[in-house]
Amino acid sequence: MTSVPKTAMVLAAGLGTRMRPLTDDRPKALVEVGGKALIDHTLARLAEAGVERAVVNAHAFADRLIAHLGGYSGPLEIVISDERQHALPLETGGGIKAAATHLGEAPILVANIDSVWIEDQEPPARAIDDLCAGFDPERMSCRLLLAHMGRTTGFDGAGDFMQADDGRLTARRTAKAASAPLNYMGVHIVDPRPIFAYPETEFGLFPAGGGLWGGWEAEGRLYGLVMEGDWMHVGDPEARDVAEARLARGR
Repeated sequence: MTSVPKTAMVLAAGLGTRMRPLTDDRPKALVEVGGKALIDHTLARLAEAGVERAVVNAHAFADRLIAHLGGYSGPLEIVISDERQHALPLETGGGIKAAATHLGEAPILVANIDSVWIEDQEPPARAIDDLCAGFDPERMSCRLLLAHMGRTTGFDGAGDFMQADDGRLTARRTAKAASAPLNYMGVHIVDPRPIFAYPETEFGLFPAGGGLWGGWEAEGRLYGLVMEGDWMHVGDPEARDVAEARLARGR
């Protein structure tokens, strides 16, 4: 049984092009949903789960994001990984690799800032705890938090993964399937050392060619946990409006 890591990587450097015009003057992380910036939703989830330190990467409108985080008054220690020396954000894997000196070599949580959810279970805010509790580094390189396709909004794909009875994941594109029942929610626990050792500077974790997740999938080391609840992917203005309406209805 793995406890919730004390350190999390928050991926907030993206350009947010699909969220325009809401990101014409701010990073996607500062778009508000339910009266609160997206990054504040993420930080609150991490704090509730017991994370103590959040490493946040910044690129697009970095000054605004850094200023916002400078006013953070919650329990987390905030560390900035500034990517502005690069022409473009470093993508998911590159962003984690660039922050290696802040993260350490123990398992870490990784969280996108465009993910908002409402859990069924009481008390709420247990999905991250359960995700980490089931992470076994001997058998797993990475464990993803997943949502049912039928309880997802703001996601226009055909689903991301199928899951075996033991929790192992197969990507829809690997299976060459027309659809898959589960979506990746933008949160996972991972052994970061293979990411730090990856030879590229700018790279995604699961690009079309497979990437690190594809390799772990092929080795049977990519696992998942399905969250019982409603997941809102806040990727564009319409999805933001849908998420805001869902949050207003409550549990």
